[in-house]
Amino acid sequence: MFKGLGQLGDMAKMMKAAKEMQERMLTLQEDLGRMIVIGEAGGGLVKARVTAKGELTGLEIDPTILVASEKEVVEDLIVAAVKDAQARAQDKAGEEQRKLMTELGLPADMGLPG
Repeated sequence: MFKGLGQLGDMAKMMKAAKEMQERMLTLQEDLGRMIVIGEAGGGLVKARVTAKGELTGLEIDPTILVASEKEVVEDLIVAAVKDAQARAQDKAGEEQRKLMTELGLPADMGLPG
């Protein structure tokens, strides 16, 4: 008579697991906003700091390259450092997402909604 209740219990388990995953993903997004990665260009002459979400938070420029005649070089180094930092941020975010997937018992390469 109550055969279907087993399936309801499974559904409740799945809903609980989905809620936990959603909460963990929100926490991960918050954590990524606090993690800082640094990209470099010109052998460290220009450094860009970004969050693991890719938000630029700061630049560090070695003053020895601040020469008016080298303006274009400095601009190129800044762009390169920012791109490097953003690539590192993307790698860090992917690493953290794979770690979360593994902790949740899901395939590590399963994509998370952005």
